[in-house]
Amino acid sequence: MAERTQLIHHYLRHNKKFPHVYCAGCGHGIALGSLIRSVHALGWSKDEVVMVAGIGCSGRMAVYVDFNTVHAVHGRALTIATGIKLSNPNLKVIVVMGDGDALSIGGNHFIHAARRNIGLSVLVLNNNIYGMTGGQCSSTTPLGATTTTTPFGQMEKSFDLVELAAAAGANYVARASAFHAQGMDKLMQATFTHRGFSLLEVVSPCHTQYGRKNKFKTVVDMYRWLKESATPLEQYRKLSAEKAKGRIPLGVFVDRDEPSLEERYADLRADQTAQAGRR
Repeated sequence: MAERTQLIHHYLRHNKKFPHVYCAGCGHGIALGSLIRSVHALGWSKDEVVMVAGIGCSGRMAVYVDFNTVHAVHGRALTIATGIKLSNPNLKVIVVMGDGDALSIGGNHFIHAARRNIGLSVLVLNNNIYGMTGGQCSSTTPLGATTTTTPFGQMEKSFDLVELAAAAGANYVARASAFHAQGMDKLMQATFTHRGFSLLEVVSPCHTQYGRKNKFKTVVDMYRWLKESATPLEQYRKLSAEKAKGRIPLGVFVDRDEPSLEERYADLRADQTAQAGRR
């Protein structure tokens, strides 16, 4: 307990409206704890970490952590992070977004950042809803789910975030859940240290805007569902299509080692400088 308190006081800004704004049972607070534990475990200095966050519940993390931080406009966190990483590749750039911020408002930026394979550590806290702005349907809201903008049920197919990132060209793609905090710590540390565009999707329950509208009477019901639905990827791949239905695979989906955009850019700059010197 003493060590946890020490981490909190070291990594969080206590003049920034604590207690935090997250609702009771929100998975985002669990993800925030995993983030500061991961940075601490890696031994990073706070001065070498930059966090860029978008708009929404997840965006509040940039307000709370005592790193170099940018609270970006909606859907543009990756564009700002790209500029920071290219200008100073030595910085550890962490991007935190929600599902609406990353894939709805910022969907085009997401696929191109993955395509470029720029060295960003990307956390998408997926609660299947626009949690802060009124409970509207997002790009990951499941088919048939009830939201304020789909009162008769979601009629559109949703994105699978890990499949989208993998197809777009990300070097590292993984999924964790807010129920499995220790597993999240391991995956988050791997995400932070991997070369190139590295994504960790965190399945993060939102009872206030999503759960209550979709027959989860309590927060505990949502976490019980998450515990029962989450399946290690190795086991999930052995299941039949029928048994896999409704289950959430967790683990590492993509693990590549291709050069990142900033590395390719540095090589190009060095080559052009050398050619200019020979002329």
